[in-house]
Amino acid sequence: MARKGENIFKRKDGRWEARYIKGHELSGKIRYGFCYGRTYKDAKEKVTRCKAALLSGAPAPAVNDRRRFASFCEEWLRLEKGKVKESTFAKYGTVLKKHILPKLGGCFPLGITTRTAELFRQELLDEGLSAKTVRDILTVLRSVLKYTAAQFPGMFPAVEIDYPKEQKKEARVLDLEEQRRLVEYLQADMDECKFGVLLALLTGLRIGELCALRWENVSLRERSIRVETTVQRVRDVEHAGEGKTRVAFGSPKSGSSARTIPLTESAARLCERFDPHRPAAFLLTGTDQCMEPRLMQRRLAKYTKECGLVGVHFHTIRHTFATRCVEAGFEIKSLSEILGHADTSITLNRYVHSSMELKRENMEKLTFAGL
Repeated sequence: MARKGENIFKRKDGRWEARYIKGHELSGKIRYGFCYGRTYKDAKEKVTRCKAALLSGAPAPAVNDRRRFASFCEEWLRLEKGKVKESTFAKYGTVLKKHILPKLGGCFPLGITTRTAELFRQELLDEGLSAKTVRDILTVLRSVLKYTAAQFPGMFPAVEIDYPKEQKKEARVLDLEEQRRLVEYLQADMDECKFGVLLALLTGLRIGELCALRWENVSLRERSIRVETTVQRVRDVEHAGEGKTRVAFGSPKSGSSARTIPLTESAARLCERFDPHRPAAFLLTGTDQCMEPRLMQRRLAKYTKECGLVGVHFHTIRHTFATRCVEAGFEIKSLSEILGHADTSITLNRYVHSSMELKRENMEKLTFAGL
């Protein structure tokens, strides 16, 4: 029979067995460790050493907080609400609801270890999620763990998170022939929506920025566009349990994304052609009703299909604009600011795609003595 308050028992074979909490499964179920000795004293000494090693010298928890990890996730999310953009807050809520809470919400915080995080990461990858998606989920988990650790000063185990490596995929860029076909298609029987796609090709606007653009943001006199708003469909946090979404306006992606883009003469003429002389009207509709991004994506899919282009998304238009700028000899700092990037390295690493013709042209500049 175990002594009061201890998990140390005498077995039928005469040995003493000591049981201790070694950790928790992803489901929250306790995982026990076992020590054995010839005497009660032997078993107790062994289990005491195991507990000390498990805690790595940290003092035993002197708290009676038996809340599960889900409670700390919800607290963290509430505190984030006033710190981040609405779209970011909605993304955090979705990550917690779909991935973190179902697998880790039932765990006791002090039982979450590096091994727990490794198992969680592998489960996400086994479900077929991309490395990028898993990295985003683990980033949220890391933030929640940091918040949780602050509630258990000196007691919370150090949790290392190993992020999966992303395989860099070559972005789709329209070649000159494909670009010509698309431009010819858009110019034929052009309406506000086709005008928007062509304007994006001439300026590198993001889809959310284009959909949120009003005519008051376009200066024909100065030949420029001021980007200061974006729009996207986000999860409605007020009706989270019902799976509802809504269209939300907000500030651009980052501080650098609020910018002024100069217009070429041809782009300015295009804007002048469609200007309804109503400053509050949206560019893509000519009314006070905006076109939401997913409808714009469907329209673009229809256009590209009809002119025989495959694998084109709205970001393809942005990548194509950046590539044409580099081919024309753009100064990278200027291009970076036009695209709304915080750093020129983002422009170079993600948006600049040299064509084989440009690479060959640069190779021809090489000269070797004697050849």
